[in-house]
Amino acid sequence: MMAVPVFLYHSVSDDPPSWIAPFTVTPRVFREQLDRITDSGLSVVPLRRLVSALHGGPPLPPGSAVLTFDDGFADFYWTVAPVLADLGMPATLYVTVGAVHPPGGQPTGSLLPPARMLNWRQVTMLDAVGIEIGGHSQTHAQLDTVQARQCADEVVGSKRRLEEALGHEVTAFAYPHGYSSPGLRTKVRQAGWTSATAVGNRFSSNADDPMRISRLMVRNDTPPAVFDDWTAGRGAGLAPAPERLATKGWRTYRRLRAALGGPVGGPELL
Repeated sequence: MMAVPVFLYHSVSDDPPSWIAPFTVTPRVFREQLDRITDSGLSVVPLRRLVSALHGGPPLPPGSAVLTFDDGFADFYWTVAPVLADLGMPATLYVTVGAVHPPGGQPTGSLLPPARMLNWRQVTMLDAVGIEIGGHSQTHAQLDTVQARQCADEVVGSKRRLEEALGHEVTAFAYPHGYSSPGLRTKVRQAGWTSATAVGNRFSSNADDPMRISRLMVRNDTPPAVFDDWTAGRGAGLAPAPERLATKGWRTYRRLRAALGGPVGGPELL
């Protein structure tokens, strides 16, 4: 099977808030990583081409890669988008709808700690210049632990809000923290999302699950040698992979904690 690196970024900044710093790369490192992708011979293609292939459409050409960004930090507008435009690289940006705010106004609310996030004018402008805007829920909750009513608002409501803002259908979803379950994936598909990305830290492939596309998370401590391995199709497993018993047990534990009204635990951001 063909290994497809789907890179997962969050913030690109020299001075991020401490909570997101482990998942932030500097603008200099970001540009160097994009140059490494190009120098390796990979071609960055839109996520929708991978999704189409996974749904039985034309296969991806060999040497394809995909760029994705989670949450909706303001630095995507000021720092990331100009670099992507300069290099002619497509990308998908998954926004946490409740963290987006009107220009000069306040967001409706999310579970993300304070940070500079995109406003709705910036989101619509990014959409207009060809950045694919996807959904990342309303509040960034761990969706495999929430009650049915909240899950519907997170999955269905966020889609509706994005489509109202952009004036067209949105079809790409990303699970907050990377957490999903078979039932949640069914709900996401039934809501009209045609793809959903997780984390996995594996290469995607032509046999990957379009509702659980695996991505490689780029962190502030990702060594250049590891990044080079990823561009060469080395250093990670290949999706799809069966869900591990430990993953199921961790989900059960977090659901129990949620039912008891306590924090569900887990990493701050995945």
